[in-house]
Amino acid sequence: MCQLLGMNCNLPADVTFSFSGFAQRAGHTGDHTDGWGIAFFEGHGLRHFVDHLPALQSPVAQLIRSYPIKSRDVIAHIRKATQGEVKLENCHPFVRELWGRYWVFAHNGNLKDFHPRLHAAFRPVGETDSERAFCWIMQELAKSHAGVPSVAELTLTLQELAETISPHGTFNFLLSNGEALWAHATTSLYYIERRHPFNQARLADEDIRIDFAQHNGPDDRIAVIVTAPLTSDEQWTAFEAGQVMVFVDGALQNAERPSKLIQHKPSA
Repeated sequence: MCQLLGMNCNLPADVTFSFSGFAQRAGHTGDHTDGWGIAFFEGHGLRHFVDHLPALQSPVAQLIRSYPIKSRDVIAHIRKATQGEVKLENCHPFVRELWGRYWVFAHNGNLKDFHPRLHAAFRPVGETDSERAFCWIMQELAKSHAGVPSVAELTLTLQELAETISPHGTFNFLLSNGEALWAHATTSLYYIERRHPFNQARLADEDIRIDFAQHNGPDDRIAVIVTAPLTSDEQWTAFEAGQVMVFVDGALQNAERPSKLIQHKPSA
């Protein structure tokens, strides 16, 4: 399975510490060597980097580790292929435009027999089940809302859509439009919220320690979401299976619990 990393903050911050440990899972502490990618929101703009090379070998990944790009919402992914060849168009995260905004999506898992009808506006470029699911989510969001809905409304709709896709297999995902970061787990996903007073932490995958108090002010709030905890000396919280959780300004908002009363069928 692949590995996911997300960051949501109230003020722009860099993800170099977390990404340094995360990238070790692409061949050093893990075997996720089939490509990688990362996306940074900056206002209405987006910096999007993908590479079919392993993150530990990619010169682009070295740039990310050494260049502190600051963002309020970041999604990163290192790939272990289940569907689709190892090539650039199959690397996450994927990007689409909806309602005049960029949307970024990354998935960890394997969806079997998920082939919904997709309209002309949203079509996969690559061969992965992940991009297919993302296109269907974008399509259904566009059908469900005439314009950009509130974060709370989007969370309700995403919970409904996630419940439709999840029976097809493992469906851990991160999704952001630069306003919020949504996360859903069927198996493994963890989060931590860092705020004043900040502590020190050591990476679990690399011998690097950081004192967050030296890099953050008293008003900073940072939420990090990841497939498996990145640090060995912090308290990470596991996601409840099947639950869509949303982070805004570096803090977890009211999570939307699964409801079997909601049924959303793919377009026939």
